[in-house]
Amino acid sequence: MTVSWPDFFAFLATACVTALAVIVLGALAFHLVGRYWSRGRTLRRSLRAPFRTFAVVLALYVAVTRTPYGTWDWWPTVQHTLRIGLVGACAWLVGALIIYAEDVSLRRHRTDVPDNLMARRVRTQVLLLRRLTVVAVAVVAVGVALFTFPDVRAVGASLLASAGVISVIVGIAAQSSLANVFAGMTIAFSDMLRIDDAVIVEEEWGWVEEITLTYVVVRLWDDRRLILPSTYFTQNPYQNWTRHASELLGAVELDVDWRVDTQAMRQALDRILADTDLWDGRVKVLQVTDALAGYVRVRVLVTARDAPTLFDLRCHVREQLIAWMQRHDEDGLPRQRTELVESNAHPYLLRRASGVGLFTGDPEAEDRAARAGGGGEHPEQRERGEQDADPERSEHPEDGRAGDDG
Repeated sequence: MTVSWPDFFAFLATACVTALAVIVLGALAFHLVGRYWSRGRTLRRSLRAPFRTFAVVLALYVAVTRTPYGTWDWWPTVQHTLRIGLVGACAWLVGALIIYAEDVSLRRHRTDVPDNLMARRVRTQVLLLRRLTVVAVAVVAVGVALFTFPDVRAVGASLLASAGVISVIVGIAAQSSLANVFAGMTIAFSDMLRIDDAVIVEEEWGWVEEITLTYVVVRLWDDRRLILPSTYFTQNPYQNWTRHASELLGAVELDVDWRVDTQAMRQALDRILADTDLWDGRVKVLQVTDALAGYVRVRVLVTARDAPTLFDLRCHVREQLIAWMQRHDEDGLPRQRTELVESNAHPYLLRRASGVGLFTGDPEAEDRAARAGGGGEHPEQRERGEQDADPERSEHPEDGRAGDDG
């Protein structure tokens, strides 16, 4: 028995007409939906290619399977190929529908607005769900396609019978990867970290750019990328500056002189903040927080709508306050003072000048002091020095004794 070509072409024509009718009706339905729904055009663009592919492959599969193939051995191969193609087209269509639904959810929550906490939470979860759903659809499609082979079905049954042993082996081998996967799911659905969060990790400041099942990408302030495993954020402490809100408070500290005019400085701060769009109008404080080492520490607190704006605002306030002090408050500029004090001579020098030695008392002690270089002198040396100092006494020693006797 050979292939009945008239029957084949009849089935093929019927299938093609049916597929064409389905495509036309689908296009008409998408067009009507687009007229009354703003996202209908996006839906039509997203599903046009997969829907048409699915309709054509389905038509060919119906035509081939309904046609008697007789003794042609390659005909079952054609049927099997179309069956696998139908599974792939169906997976493509389902995946396109899922991605479209996720895109609609992302468009409803914009992240380019000041209050974007909810939008960033939804974006983080939707992007992670997209990866999960696409992988799940692909795995299911590959599994269904493989199970169209009889030999694979037999292998699958044996694998199910030994699933316990295999699961243990795979779990041990992929322990690190599975830990990262579960950590990624924990990060996304516990709301501990979101896309565009301002964080400090590994002493680096940046924004969370991407969250996957196994790793997190942090875009640093200088456009470098820091890639960390998902388990890092579940096992290590880190700073999240935008955990509950994107608004932040920052500090600017200046060490100035004691003669600074803080009241005039507050007025200057008011003018600086009033002339910039970086300040969000919530907090402005100027306080003297410390006084040490000859300086007065002034701290300024300001707020901004997000982390990048806060950094720019802090730099702006610091620059403007320095310029204001240079022009209007030179007494407040930091300086060092040195005072010269005239003091008396050291007591040790006075003791040396008075002739008081270390050894005093009997002649032997005076002699030791003289030999040691101390302040004391030997009595004979002292008497000899006195005679040298009084020439009259040295020339008439008897006069001195006579006066004493009288």
